[in-house]
Formats: sequence, C-alpha cells, structure tokens
Amino acid sequence: MIQEAMVNAFVEGAVELDEETSALIARRKRLLGPAYRLMYERPLHFTRGEGVWLYDSEGNAYLDAYNNVTSIGHCHPKVVRAIREQVGTLATNTRYLHGAVLDYAERLLATMPPEIGHLMFTCTGSDANDLAVRIAQSYTGGKGIIVTETAYHGITQAVSEFSPSLGPNVDLGVHVRTVPAPDSYRSADVAGEFTAAVEAAIRDLKRHGIKPALFICDGIFASDGVFDGPPGLIRGAVAAIRATGGVYIADEVQSGFGRTGEAMWGFQRHGVVPDIVTMGKPMGNGYPVAGVAARPEVLEEFGRKSRYFNTFGGNAVAVAAASAVLDAIEDEGLLANAVEVGAYLKAEFRALAAEYPVIGDIRGAGLFLGVEIVSDPVAKTPDAMTATRIINGLRDENVLISGCARAANVLKIRPPLVFSRKDAAEMIAKLALVLSRLA
Repeated sequence: MIQEAMVNAFVEGAVELDEETSALIARRKRLLGPAYRLMYERPLHFTRGEGVWLYDSEGNAYLDAYNNVTSIGHCHPKVVRAIREQVGTLATNTRYLHGAVLDYAERLLATMPPEIGHLMFTCTGSDANDLAVRIAQSYTGGKGIIVTETAYHGITQAVSEFSPSLGPNVDLGVHVRTVPAPDSYRSADVAGEFTAAVEAAIRDLKRHGIKPALFICDGIFASDGVFDGPPGLIRGAVAAIRATGGVYIADEVQSGFGRTGEAMWGFQRHGVVPDIVTMGKPMGNGYPVAGVAARPEVLEEFGRKSRYFNTFGGNAVAVAAASAVLDAIEDEGLLANAVEVGAYLKAEFRALAAEYPVIGDIRGAGLFLGVEIVSDPVAKTPDAMTATRIINGLRDENVLISGCARAANVLKIRPPLVFSRKDAAEMIAKLALVLSRLA
C-alpha cells in the first residue's frame, strides 16, 4: 500500500548497509524484478519466528507489533500441528465431499449474525473481495462501487480499481467513487457527515448513468488511518446504499478474527449486519485461506447463473489451519486479551502524548491502534516525516510497526493477538526512547 511504503520504504542509497544485506538486495532485484518493495530504511533479513518475535540471521529478536498475517502469533503450535497432520493425510479440494470443510463453515458462520448463512472459500483477501464484487453486481444489477479515499481492498485487476491506497499510478475505475474516511471529520456529527458523503457519491454515480452496486469498508478503516468511531458510525451509510438497491460489504481481512477485541468481527462494533463479509490474512495464520460469507438471498442469483470453483480455496489443509486458528482464539481467550492489552496500550499512548505534543489523536480498538503524528498539537497538522523517523527509530530498537493514512502520518500498530502486557510495556518503553531522542 502506497501510504505504508511512504513511511516505511527502503530507498536505495539513502543509508549505508552491510555487505550481506546489500548482496541480498541486489540478488532480489535481479531475480524478482522491480515491483517488490522492502520495509524500513534498513531492510531486515528474518530466518525464524515464534509468538510475537521475529529473529534475524544473527539471532537478534524483534518484537512484532505489526504483522496481521500471523494474527495469533508466528508458528503457533496448534496451527503448525494441524497443517502437518492434515498434509500427511489428505490434501484435496471442494469438488469432493469432505466433512471438515462443512464443520468449519458451520462453526465460522455461528460467529456471525444469523442472517449470514453461506460461506465460500478463496485463497486470499484480494481473491475474496474480487468474488464478493461479482456476487454484489450479479445481485444488484449495478456496477458502481463506493470506498473510502485511502482504502485498500486487494490487488486483482477488478479490486485494484477500488483500492485507492495503491497510489496515483493505479487508476480507479470509472464506476468507483471515493469518500473521505471518518477520521477526516473533526465535528460532533462524524456519522452524519460520513453518511452525507456516501449519499453524495451515490448521486454522482447515478448522474453519470452508473447504477450503485455496493459500499465496501473495513471495520476499523485500517488504511485510512485507523478509526474506531462512535457507535453506529456507518449505519447511515449502509442504509443509504441499501435504499438505492446496493449492498454493504464488510471487508474483515484486517479487522476480523478478534482483532478489535470485544467482538469477533469489526462490523459488529458498528451495529450493522452486512450483506457480504470478506475474510483473508488472519484466517489461517499465514496459511493461504480466505472466504466470502453472505446472506443466502444475495448469493442466490450468482449461484444460479455462475459455477464457482477455486482449486485451492477450501482445500483440506487450509481448512485444518483455519480450524486451528478458531481453536486458539477460543481456547486462549484472545478476544479478552486484545481488549485488556489494547486498553493498556491506549492509556500508555495517552500518557506519552501528555509529554510529547508530536502525538495527536490516539485511535483504534482492541489490538488495532493508530497513533497520529502531528507538527502542531492544536491544528493537528500531519507530520509524515516525523512518523517515518519514529517507525525507523523503533526498527532500530528491535520493534516493528508500520504507518498509514492519506497523509502517511499515523503509526499503525497491529500486534498478534497473543501480545501480552509485558510485550506492550516493552514497546511503550522503546517508543518513549525514540520520542525522547527526536525531542
């Protein structure tokens, strides 16, 4: 995502690197081509992971407060064991009957509102959002898509057209309209202003002869700068898209599977029931498995007209990994842990803000937090340069975070759900050290 690249990216020649790192970068460029990006001014070479820790080639430990892929911790033993056992027994797909995929679907759907009745399997979040749009457009007969202005929803051709965070060189579709994310409104009626923006986007689509099909957002507005918002924040926007015949897609790739703490899904914090829910990264804790859950009536038209099959989506090994993730979330009380440790982090960030005026708003829920970095604490003027220095300063102190938001000035903190209070205290201590140096 372009905003994360702006605050994290390695820029060749900007810093002096050791011989081994330089050689790896040169080899990577020669073999993988120019499109890949590396994080941090001084890239990292990891060889092992365990829990909340990543270890480099020299055995140095880095506290991972960012990686949402392995959301229940690196190399979680439940997931490792499930994959190992299943891959040695059977690895086949959904064109054959297999009880485990049905058991998992039943179990996952039970975590959602009863209106959501079907589950389809894909391999990635991009894959899931691509399928979700096909379903939505089949159901509504429309093409128009409404997203927030710095949203990220994936990398397929169709999905990149409504992922503005990919940057100005990746064109949005003519059927796509963007609206400012809720953190853009600093008024008492954030929900009302957000609803009005979505309504305006609907009118603009219609004015150009495009029938609205869907409004899609993630439950924490992750790429827009992380925003938890007031209760019922998106209800008006969801009502607006439904009033015009469209549907609401909840993208839970980043905010789902307990990430926001109190609820399993980000949309539950907003008091709405989606028409379609998409899932990805955390579903298999690093194993490629993703999905689309939907109201049966929304999926009916697509299912009647289209035959869906995904070679690897819902394969037996993927389902074993995904089931182990649910086991870990339930058995280890990870939702409660996200609430407790997330609240502790927020309190500590506020304490730091009282000492360092470079910290503006502190936002988020559970273990998905955003810390705004500003040059003026009153005007809340975005300060991307200082955010970059903090992110790279933490990297040099062996703590990994990232950045996001349109102005690239929000620290994006998204540790594994197994992150403890002790881990959080270490991160806060390192952040205080970096801030003291900058001050």
